[in-house]
Amino acid sequence: MMPARMVVGQKNKHDNEASSRASWNTPRSDSRTRMSYGTRMALSFALTSLMTVLILVCVISVVWGGVFSEYTRANVAELAQLTSKKLASIYETNGEWSLSDLASLAESTMVSDDIGLQVMDVDGTVLYDDTWPAAPVAAELKRLQEEEEAALAREQAEARGDADDDADGKKTQADAATASRDAAEDWITETHSLTSSAPTDADGAVTEPVVTADGTVVGSVRLWVMGSDVLLTKADAAFRDRTFNAVAIAAVVAVAISLLIGLLVSRMLVKPIGRITSTAKQIRDGDLSARTNLRGEDEIDQLGETFDEMATSLEKDLKHERRLTSDVAHELRTPLMAMLATVEAMQDGVYPTDAEHLETVASETRRLARLVQQMLDLSRMENRTAPLNLEPVDIVSLVRNIVNAQEQLFIARDLRLRFSDETEGRSATIEVDPDMITQAVINLMSNAMRYTPEGGWVVVTVLLDRKGVLISVADTGIGIAKEDLSRIFGRFWRADSSRAREAGGLGVGLAVTKQIIERHHGFISVESELGKGTTFTIHLPREHAPEQPAKA
Repeated sequence: MMPARMVVGQKNKHDNEASSRASWNTPRSDSRTRMSYGTRMALSFALTSLMTVLILVCVISVVWGGVFSEYTRANVAELAQLTSKKLASIYETNGEWSLSDLASLAESTMVSDDIGLQVMDVDGTVLYDDTWPAAPVAAELKRLQEEEEAALAREQAEARGDADDDADGKKTQADAATASRDAAEDWITETHSLTSSAPTDADGAVTEPVVTADGTVVGSVRLWVMGSDVLLTKADAAFRDRTFNAVAIAAVVAVAISLLIGLLVSRMLVKPIGRITSTAKQIRDGDLSARTNLRGEDEIDQLGETFDEMATSLEKDLKHERRLTSDVAHELRTPLMAMLATVEAMQDGVYPTDAEHLETVASETRRLARLVQQMLDLSRMENRTAPLNLEPVDIVSLVRNIVNAQEQLFIARDLRLRFSDETEGRSATIEVDPDMITQAVINLMSNAMRYTPEGGWVVVTVLLDRKGVLISVADTGIGIAKEDLSRIFGRFWRADSSRAREAGGLGVGLAVTKQIIERHHGFISVESELGKGTTFTIHLPREHAPEQPAKA
């Protein structure tokens, strides 16, 4: 079996500072009036999604809206270029623009119904405007012109010089159409002076010059969207509205999905947290065996595992505390009962009041005082109220004197005690408190004597290493179990309660020793094997910083 080893007190930081202020509250009721964690998380997801959608809408309104306006204006500009080319072709063919030609162009499929058309000659005179009342009449004029041309064609197709009554009737119809066309043209000419409702600003319309094939500018054409200042046609407006409607629907769907995901994620997070909370309540109510049983790799599962480990440690500590309470009560009760029985017997005349029985009372009194002193020493060490008087001390001489003083006690227990100097003549003088170091070494020797069977050996050794001086106390006793090594320096710990009680100890010796060595900025290492013995080694540094006094 390999020996177990443990090091305590090395590079230990003391945080014994306490505040004079304290407070305590009774456990709070389990009822909660505020919104639950899961609900808050779900709403947070939904709010995040909503904020994202709002930002997207703002970006679309500012950036996409401007780009879309440029797109619609480019469409109208392209339409104006096509119209300009068509007007140039008509001008090159006829040498001028007739109202019927302009009206026919306005009614063509090239220009949609919601786009206004205005044609001007090279001098800027408006020849045609969709907003004039004459525009419908011009359309009627075109129809009459077509009827007149059809009537003349029929008239020429029939007999030339041999006209009958039907031909006279048709001629009469042609003459009527010509008269109507002339009247329409006169009416249009009279309405040229009417005010146009076409936009006057440059941004509200697109103007394109009419240029013939030889490069001559013969006029200009102007297009705009009726009822819109941003050249937005009905089709463009419908596309924009559908786009914003789609964004609104997407926003609602995104918020709903985010809310659902938030609920699912929050439930996944809240479920293990709720288990930890429930377990904590069970432990608070006294069920120390309650555990979360969470296992996993994420942070919450690790929290659950750590909580279970804490609960296990707490359960052990509370059981240990109950045992300690019983042990301390027994240790204090034993000398008190012996004193009480002796005194009552002397009072009743059973025992004579002589030196022998008075010594019994005095012995038990000293035993009780020794137990109380051990507890007081531990308290002072933990609170750092015991003064630390440092002075240069030769550790070899100090330990040799301690061994010589304790030798008779070991002989009385049929144990062999030996001192070993392994410094090889080198100096082992360091600054320590000799009284505290003496107490620490005696505690280790007493512990070895208590747990070493008769005929065993206890060897106390002083040796040096690169960093300091080492004091080793090795025995051939019963040893310490591996699982107990982490607890041997705890308050009131004893490997064998019955043997310790017979020896009259409370189990605070190692705890006091640990505090003494840590105040000297050293540490203690332990090596032990069941049935073969234990070795405690005190490591004391050659130099250390001054101790910081503890605050009350």
